[in-house]
Amino acid sequence: PGPVPGRWGAAICVLSGASRGFGRSLARLLAPRLGEGSLLLLLARSAAPLAELAAELRSGTGTGTGLRVEYVAEDLSCEEGLRRASAALRELLPAAPSTRLLLVNNAGSLGDISKSFLDLTDPDEINTYFAFNVTSALCLTSTALQAFGKRPGSRRTVVNISSLCALKPFKNWALYCSGKASRDMMFQVLALEEPDVRVLNYAPGPLDTDMQLLARTTTGDPEMRQYFQSLQESGRLIDCSVSAQKLVDLLEEDTFCSGAHVDFYDI
Repeated sequence: PGPVPGRWGAAICVLSGASRGFGRSLARLLAPRLGEGSLLLLLARSAAPLAELAAELRSGTGTGTGLRVEYVAEDLSCEEGLRRASAALRELLPAAPSTRLLLVNNAGSLGDISKSFLDLTDPDEINTYFAFNVTSALCLTSTALQAFGKRPGSRRTVVNISSLCALKPFKNWALYCSGKASRDMMFQVLALEEPDVRVLNYAPGPLDTDMQLLARTTTGDPEMRQYFQSLQESGRLIDCSVSAQKLVDLLEEDTFCSGAHVDFYDI
């Protein structure tokens, strides 16, 4: 049996990186769970696939749950795009009548993995990478929590889509590993500062996505490239919807330690 339609009641869900891959799969799992008066806000850079997903979710929730689906297509790596996305949060969140907030920070990029540590000499390239992968996650989270506010009896949950790379170094992946490690620590601090906010660092495992295709074709280090090729050839890549379902299960069980790093393979 599928999920009980609207079982989460009136909720606000904000999901970044929603236009493809894991984010798109997660959006499709979240939408039917959201009850009357809920808001699902999708963020990504690519307007066309985002609009297509929003239309699909609006028509697909034909159970009369009254789900409102909005989307904001902005480039979160640039200041102007991040400001516009933050403005949308400040406009939409306070008005939504809900006692539940779920924010999923999924947007992210690999960076130029053809480069070794010693090749990374351009400050603009590095700053742009961290602006998208670290700064935007911090700003969107703080803005969303402020905009939602502390409502009586409310439940607020923040998810950071993490990676094994937050814990373990990979050759040629200096930007990606340090960005993921930074995000994990950032959200651990949030968990300490805001004990009534549930915080989860979820590593979804090696997903069968465009990012994995880049990993096995453009990683500079040949051993690393071979490792990623072997994941694909041996059928060890995980379908996005399978990993997204595990995240939904984690959120519904709600027994994780706030701030914890939980890997797909831990569950």
